[in-house]
Amino acid sequence: MPEILVHTEPGNARVVLRDGAHDTELPPLWLRARSPDPTQRDSITGQRLMNPHLLPDDLHLLGARFESELLHLSFSDGFAGSFDPQELLQGSVLSTGCPPARPWRADLERQPVYRWADLQNEAVLYRALKDFIELGFLLVNGTPTQADSILQIAECFGHVRTTNFGSFFEVYSRPDSTDLAYRPVALGPHTDNPYRTPVPGIQILQCLQNETSGGLSTLVDSLAVAEQLRAEDPQGFELLSRIPVRFEYRDASTHLVSVKPMIELDGQGQMTGVHYSPRLDDIPLMSLEDTRRYHAARKRLGQLFEDPRYELRFRLAAGEMMMFDNNRVLHGRTSFDPTEGHRQLQGCYVDRDGPRSRYLVLQRTFG
Repeated sequence: MPEILVHTEPGNARVVLRDGAHDTELPPLWLRARSPDPTQRDSITGQRLMNPHLLPDDLHLLGARFESELLHLSFSDGFAGSFDPQELLQGSVLSTGCPPARPWRADLERQPVYRWADLQNEAVLYRALKDFIELGFLLVNGTPTQADSILQIAECFGHVRTTNFGSFFEVYSRPDSTDLAYRPVALGPHTDNPYRTPVPGIQILQCLQNETSGGLSTLVDSLAVAEQLRAEDPQGFELLSRIPVRFEYRDASTHLVSVKPMIELDGQGQMTGVHYSPRLDDIPLMSLEDTRRYHAARKRLGQLFEDPRYELRFRLAAGEMMMFDNNRVLHGRTSFDPTEGHRQLQGCYVDRDGPRSRYLVLQRTFG
């Protein structure tokens, strides 16, 4: 288990993080910037009252000692303060405080299904948010089905993102629509609105009525699919994560364009999201060879997205909804026959950080 140690020698004090057989010295600049002292950090907001960029480059420790389970440090710039060793241990790891993502496939053992009434209990909501952060989606039944009830539902998880479609939108068959989502044709797996900056983080789709036998909803975890592609074709994966693609949407009153790679990585090379909508993307002009390699990688990615091994497929009934991370989980729909009856959904977007914020707040009580 990691621990904080102090080494003191004449004219030299050091604070060390020991993790097994490995020691890491905690730099004085790093320690000084983390002081919880009320003269250095606001006690209510937790925000710094000093600018760490103004600390002297040669800042060093003059003294270090443990007393009453606190670490007392004095610095060469004249500041002295107390530190909680546990907070230093937590600060030594770059963590959001949320659980890591868990990639899944069609054989997911337990789907995250909840009742809307149960989510009014904060302990249940905390578990649901944990599932959502790990898996990237939730299924909820028993939701209210009034015309704008989706906004009430959305506020349970975060702040609604208003777009040119409004604060919420309805999905039903419209033969003259400029978006294929409003026609009864099948929709392959895709992410919504890749032409926006930023892309809407979370989408909620709620069923108001469904009298058709088709129109099944589908979900695919891009994390599982893309890691399979990386294992099969590392060079192709690298191309899709590096080469920017142009996404565009236009209608009579809106024209949106965004340029970004299809696969999104963080600074450590770990996948954080995907932007995939074959109806909307244009690849840049590249050499003949690079174009062929990119095409092959994109083709394989699309094949994996449509592979039944990765696809959850289910029918939404009235009062049921699905919420999914639009940067991670692709959604789609099978075709349906509008002459069989009505099929009406309503949807909205929520900022991606909303569920994480609610989770961290509830973690103070239930974590």
